[in-house]
Amino acid sequence: MDIAVLSDIHGNYEAFHTCVEYALRRNITNFWFLGDYVGEFGFPQRTMNLLYELNERYTCKYIRGNKEDYWLNYEASGRTLWSRYDSTTGSLYYTYHNLTDRDLLFFKSMKIMEEIDLTEKEKAVICHGSPASNRGKLLPDDEKTYEIMDSLNADIIFCGHTHIQREFVHNGKKVINPGAVGVPLQSMGKAQFVLLHEMKNVHEMKNVHETEGGYKEEFISLEYDIERELENFRLSGLIEYAPYWYKVTKQLLKTGSVSHGVVLSKAMELCREEEGECIWPHVPERYWEKAYKSIFED
Repeated sequence: MDIAVLSDIHGNYEAFHTCVEYALRRNITNFWFLGDYVGEFGFPQRTMNLLYELNERYTCKYIRGNKEDYWLNYEASGRTLWSRYDSTTGSLYYTYHNLTDRDLLFFKSMKIMEEIDLTEKEKAVICHGSPASNRGKLLPDDEKTYEIMDSLNADIIFCGHTHIQREFVHNGKKVINPGAVGVPLQSMGKAQFVLLHEMKNVHEMKNVHETEGGYKEEFISLEYDIERELENFRLSGLIEYAPYWYKVTKQLLKTGSVSHGVVLSKAMELCREEEGECIWPHVPERYWEKAYKSIFED
């Protein structure tokens, strides 16, 4: 059984569709999704419909990411915190109001981690951030990460959330991050995921890394139609909903170098310097403008 492992789609339909089509051409019919399905891009129902179609036609597992908790918590809290026409929460507001009851129930049904028997002797864990929290991070050279790895009865841990494609080993156990489909970092704008190959199916493949067990991983990076996806921002109205969030997204898709979180942190820092405090999500647009210019234009 070969498996495609995808994370952090964030509503980038063009990237997602490109990755799925590539996997299907490779005769992959098993999919593991590690969360954060929508959130940054226009027309989220296109992404949701493709997820539902894959679930109907193929064997799929879905993990709940921190973005899915955003939608569920916003629903539970009375839907009052986010605003349209605001770079901090405009894309959140837009996405939530384009989700359906079916989507929210789908997210609610997902686990934050799942244990899987790959073979009789090889076990895997799939999660978004870490097995304990979908907001956690499994980072290399980090003692907390090593403690988590040691505590698990698993040979391989698949996680997303950081948007950086990589793998590392500790005490014979491996962490594999497939990177991000929708908004990858350090990818030069390419959509990223992982194919997990059962060793009996492997011949000579580039980018296939050997494991000690019954599977090998192949890291995939694909070009896709970025301009078409950016056009969806304009058509959906998202540029008006979240102007500087869009600008950062555009830079990220082109270069993969600076995340939204970096620019948001800078905007909040500038806000605190001038106003004494800055409490998310109340970050005035002028600080987004200053932060964006200081990072991308200075």
